[in-house]
Parts: sequence; C-alpha cells; structure tokens
Amino acid sequence: MSELQREVSELESKSATAARLFDIRRIIGGLFVVYGVIVTIAGITASDADLKKAEDININLWTGLAMLALGLFFLVWLKLRPTQVTADPESGVE
Repeated sequence: MSELQREVSELESKSATAARLFDIRRIIGGLFVVYGVIVTIAGITASDADLKKAEDININLWTGLAMLALGLFFLVWLKLRPTQVTADPESGVE
C-alpha cells in the first residue's frame, strides 16, 4: 500500500469516527435526558403553591418525563441504527 493510500484510509477512518461522535441524535438525546432529569426532579419536589399555579397539574413532572422519554428514544434509535459512513464516489478511493 502506498503512502498516499495509507493516509487516505487514515483520514477516512477519522472522518467516520467524527461522524459517529457528532451524530445529531446523540446530541439531542443527551440534552433531552439531562434536561428531563432536571425538570422531573423539579416536578417531584414541587410545592403545593406551585401546583395551585398550574391548576393542580404537576406540569414539571409530566414535561420532565416526556423529555426523558424523547431523549431515550433518540439514544435507542442511535444504538439500533448507527451512522453508516460511505466513501465519496467522486474521490476515486474505494
């Protein structure tokens, strides 16, 4: 294998790693899980005055649980269907 081909294959593997690392599903899922935990804790610790403001609906709890579910959905989707990085047909490298 020539030096150029070795460098190209190295760059392709780095590019594939970066594509998997910065997959938007990982970022969105992670943020929703973190914020979901925070909002759920706020809902669990809500006072009676907070519940009275929301007409006795614990909106923080329900919103937090929904955010957790959405975040976990994105992370499971990422795990079940990982990013497939294909070679660029115009580059001439297979």
